[in-house]
Amino acid sequence: MRIGMIGLGKMGGNMAERLRRGGHEVVGYDRDPSVSDVGSLKELVDSLAAPRAVWVMVPAGAPTRSTVEQLRDLLSEGDVVIDGGNSHYLDDQRHAADLGAHGIGFVDVGVSGGVWGLQNGYALMVGGEDEHVRRLMPIFDTLKPEGEDGFVHAGRVGAGHFAKMVHNGIEYGMMQAFAEGWELLEASDVVSNVPETFRSWRHGTVIQSWLLDLLVRALEEDPDLAELRGYAEDSGEGRWTVQAAVDHAVPLPAITAALYARFASRQADSPAMKMVAALRNQFGGHAVASAEGGQAKGADAPGADVTPPVEAEG
Repeated sequence: MRIGMIGLGKMGGNMAERLRRGGHEVVGYDRDPSVSDVGSLKELVDSLAAPRAVWVMVPAGAPTRSTVEQLRDLLSEGDVVIDGGNSHYLDDQRHAADLGAHGIGFVDVGVSGGVWGLQNGYALMVGGEDEHVRRLMPIFDTLKPEGEDGFVHAGRVGAGHFAKMVHNGIEYGMMQAFAEGWELLEASDVVSNVPETFRSWRHGTVIQSWLLDLLVRALEEDPDLAELRGYAEDSGEGRWTVQAAVDHAVPLPAITAALYARFASRQADSPAMKMVAALRNQFGGHAVASAEGGQAKGADAPGADVTPPVEAEG
């Protein structure tokens, strides 16, 4: 097939290269002229013969919305737009309705595979009409891993990104579980070889996974993680997963806790725990730490020694 690819960053650029290696002709456009095949979206559209297929691989939100709106005015009836970014599924439904009014198809694709996708293939979660998905199968077959797994037509428009959203929510929970296990092993004076313990779990255990492989790799590069801060951003899909759970009244305690842990990681000093400390000091005179880093005495016992960490509340 001949396809347009908008957005040639780490993911988009590698996907375009995998398609070319698979025999497809890709016309790429990026804001960076050094990697772009054409100088504008109009040039990209003009270079494709109808019916056209254009894959959008730009950041979710305003950049994707703006790109889809521009394509709506440039494409023709019978063309199809593929959004392979991490868009919200409700945005997909709005885009499909807007493009559909002009006779233009829309397919949403949740893509997973990261920087290894070029060699190993990408897991693809697709939402859209059957006719559009069938037409794009040569592209999907090239991008996905070899074999039968790694591709699903999950349902109607929005289903691809909804599936990817849940996938990433599960990823949050798995990452948090590995991280907590690592911290507990490091805190123990019983286990003396933490990296090798994780390495031993890579085969023959029920938690063997790609994430575990990546954890082992990270410890090989930095055994104590001394080069990193405990600061973790969230891409937005974890939040969307939790919000969707609220909308559908589905309890997600593990995924929600993992998301909140990321929020906590970005606080230099927890405002909520300051209040907890203040309340304990008010009702029980429990020891508190001063803002300057020292230890303040209990409110009811000026000059008293700091109380042990295990004490009754209330």
